[in-house]
Amino acid sequence: MIQFERYTLSNGLRVIVHIDKSTPLACINILYDVGARDEDSERTGFAHLFEHLMFGGSVNIPSYDEPLQRVGGENNAFTTNDITNYYLTLPASNLETGFWLESDRMLSLAFSEKSLEVQRNVVIEEFKQRYLNQPYGDVWLLLKPLAYKVHPYQWCTIGKEIKHIEEARMEDVKAFFKLHYTPNNAILVVAGNIEPSQVKQLAEKWFSPIPSGPAHKRNLPEEPEQTAYRQLRVKREVPSSALYMAFHMCDRRNEAYQTMDLISDMLSRGNSARLYNELVKEKKLFSEINAYLMGDLDKGLFVVSGKLSEGVSFEDAELAVFNELDKLCKTQVSDWELQKVKNKMEATVLFGELNVLDKAMNLAYFELLGDAGDIDREVGKYLAVTAIQIQQMAQKVLRKENCSSLFYESQK
Repeated sequence: MIQFERYTLSNGLRVIVHIDKSTPLACINILYDVGARDEDSERTGFAHLFEHLMFGGSVNIPSYDEPLQRVGGENNAFTTNDITNYYLTLPASNLETGFWLESDRMLSLAFSEKSLEVQRNVVIEEFKQRYLNQPYGDVWLLLKPLAYKVHPYQWCTIGKEIKHIEEARMEDVKAFFKLHYTPNNAILVVAGNIEPSQVKQLAEKWFSPIPSGPAHKRNLPEEPEQTAYRQLRVKREVPSSALYMAFHMCDRRNEAYQTMDLISDMLSRGNSARLYNELVKEKKLFSEINAYLMGDLDKGLFVVSGKLSEGVSFEDAELAVFNELDKLCKTQVSDWELQKVKNKMEATVLFGELNVLDKAMNLAYFELLGDAGDIDREVGKYLAVTAIQIQQMAQKVLRKENCSSLFYESQK
């Protein structure tokens, strides 16, 4: 079990403290409950742009990185559809430096035109390098709007198009900050070789003076049920053709989530998994193939993707995948196969609790889901999944009319 203390400051900031005396380090993780789904459809890429802006200096600290590096710390951040997460590790003896840095940028960014211009150019270059000028880079720019028609998951965290980032104005940036980067919209986790009393004192000292922000209630459009198969075919200069099949599934909090996760492992985790064994090793239709879920907080996607072997048509490859999915729908999985994927999943969850930074991130995420204590109940949810549930969820999700296929053709 992961032991922790939890309390909420007067301004709404949730604080979680986990002691780990096996490390000389301390970790500070701040999860902001804001992601790409919270953006205006005409101003996308803001959450990710903001991730960069948060390193551009705050009112009292012109450079975020320098003070942290001087005390032996390092940091990073990431943005998803649902969250923006900032984390740093440093020697536990220098814990207060982390509190000082994180609280000051939550209190107020510098909001200089220079910082906005610099970070805007960084993000634009990232858009070009990772999404436009890299083999298979634009896959999600194509697949997401094919699968989603009304929900904001239809765009990537980088944004719909470069124009939205180019046209980001200072007033838009400030409004986004004031709405989302507030104590009552954040979860602070402090983990490592620390004392709870010290953390409480530092949290009160550095974060309590920051005023609470406005109450923000999401009102996102719900994606209607997909009732007909969709397909998009494009040609690109890539080494080999690739197939992407996206199926709508439940959200991360749904009790069926763990069932779908186990299905993805049955299909593609390891060389004995169904898709690899049948379509790569035996029939040689694919050179590689994977199945995975996006893990989104709203209704997400179950994806099968693979690189086609030379000379194989998209129609044959896709039909072969559907045939394998159909086996899950028609025949109940054996106890042995189900136990095998459960064992692998249990090992994965437990391995993710060894590193102090991973524990801090997981505690923050499970608190966002509803209760940080659920981190210790996660394995039990996987172990409780039955063969009947596997078959029922396969029948519900892995249907052709629930599928959006992207045929990504190599143009050699």
